[in-house]
Amino acid sequence: MKKQKVLFVCIHNSARSQMAEAFLNHFYGDRFAAKSAGLEPGTLNPLVVQVMAEAGIDISKNRTKSVFAMVQSGELFSWVITVCDQASAERCPVFPGATRRLHWSFPDPAAVSGSPEERLAEVRKIRDAVEAAVRQWGASQVQP
Repeated sequence: MKKQKVLFVCIHNSARSQMAEAFLNHFYGDRFAAKSAGLEPGTLNPLVVQVMAEAGIDISKNRTKSVFAMVQSGELFSWVITVCDQASAERCPVFPGATRRLHWSFPDPAAVSGSPEERLAEVRKIRDAVEAAVRQWGASQVQP
């Protein structure tokens, strides 16, 4: 069975899209090949690296990537899923081919505030929400 290619997009490719990519490849890697990219690639968020490690997934060696480089490469995706706020999602370029688009809105882990413990707790909540969305969507795509 040929894997469907999925691209997760957010602003900096530093948190939400990285988590979604990792979870989809972890749980449904037999059916999907997930990648992620950002509109303005930044630096991998260390809190996200930490909470993903707590979930048993190491993303510490991941690099942030540009969504525009993905478009220029000509790579085709079955799905492009934006995981940022709606206004940012609307900036996402159009991909060639029969790409289906979805939007899942999650808070930005870079915007959480408070003590280190409070920030970590908030990023865990975002991680859990991303995981739940990926599991639900992945399960809904399984052919009987």
